[in-house]
Amino acid sequence: LAFVLRSSEKLSVYSKMGKGGQNLRAAASFNPAKGEDESIDKSAIAGASILLAERKEKVAKESNFHWDHNDEPHVWRRKAILKAHPDIRQFMGHDASTKYKVMGALLLQIAALHLLQGAPWYTWLFVCYTLGGTVNHSQTIAMHEISHNLGAKKPLHNKLLAILANLSMCVPAAASFKRYHFEHHRYQGEVEVDCDLPTNWEGWFFHTSARKVLWCFLQPGFYALRPLFVNPKKQNTWEIINLCITIAFDSIILYFYGFNGLMFLLWGMLLGMGLHPVAGHFLSEHLVMHEGQETYSYYGPLNWFTYNVGYHNEHHDFAFISAKNLPNARKIAPEYYDEISHYHSWTKVLYDYIFDAKLSPYSRTKRVMMEKREIQDLRNRGGLLK
Repeated sequence: LAFVLRSSEKLSVYSKMGKGGQNLRAAASFNPAKGEDESIDKSAIAGASILLAERKEKVAKESNFHWDHNDEPHVWRRKAILKAHPDIRQFMGHDASTKYKVMGALLLQIAALHLLQGAPWYTWLFVCYTLGGTVNHSQTIAMHEISHNLGAKKPLHNKLLAILANLSMCVPAAASFKRYHFEHHRYQGEVEVDCDLPTNWEGWFFHTSARKVLWCFLQPGFYALRPLFVNPKKQNTWEIINLCITIAFDSIILYFYGFNGLMFLLWGMLLGMGLHPVAGHFLSEHLVMHEGQETYSYYGPLNWFTYNVGYHNEHHDFAFISAKNLPNARKIAPEYYDEISHYHSWTKVLYDYIFDAKLSPYSRTKRVMMEKREIQDLRNRGGLLK
């Protein structure tokens, strides 16, 4: 088994995601000729055998996805960039201006629904899609930024700021998003852990152009419901706080602006996260357009409205660099970013995804570097963040 492992795996890029990947490395590198402890080797081989069997089973069930059994690419690139450009650390840390942007966006949404009272339905719908959709999507990216504690110095202040950014969406999401997003970074592509990955059913059903349009439109629903099936978690205290504050805010909007006011905010969120130009980042970030590359950056003007979330390779490489400094990460290490595939139009990404028959929810990279028992242990602990 050790011989097969040496022949079939790249030792230099084994995942540190779970003990399974570590066992593979230990089993593959064991050399009794050097007097190494055979008991350690037997233990590693036993663990590696379990992971390989589980990997084979999972790949067989979802064979239409792209599969990679090495570590996700940001681990080695982060190390390489830090070694070549140690001064990149100067860009790490929170951005104090985030709280002003979040508050300004919330006030803009309230002002819009106030001014739209009595407006014709077509005016209401136009403003809801263009302004409401863009602003609410910007607030979801603010939640993303704040989930990395980049909105304030103290964790408590970040949690409260994330809930403030969440208010204009009418649906509580900030506290839950942080729990799942940490696992997306730590276990990128890991089956049954990373809830950013489409399910096998999504790939099977949404394969025609018409159905892919529907899939894009329903993105908010998939992001909300997929974790309940893939990686369910028990509700924690902050999720309850998030829920209570959201209900209180919704009640205030309903009291002063009625049902139409509440629907303006809710539909702004649904439209902005669905078939909308800024929602192109949902696809562009990890949709496999070029075999062997699973994360892509976007260097276009819509980054102005979305906290530079388009700089996605840079963000995954350095998750604690704030949005305003992500372009500096690219500037300081251009040899690592300019030569890999990237985008300049999210609208073009949406178009290609819908009309290119080769692209579908199956166009994502998955990996198996954790044994089932490790995944269950993680769930029993409540995830990375309880």
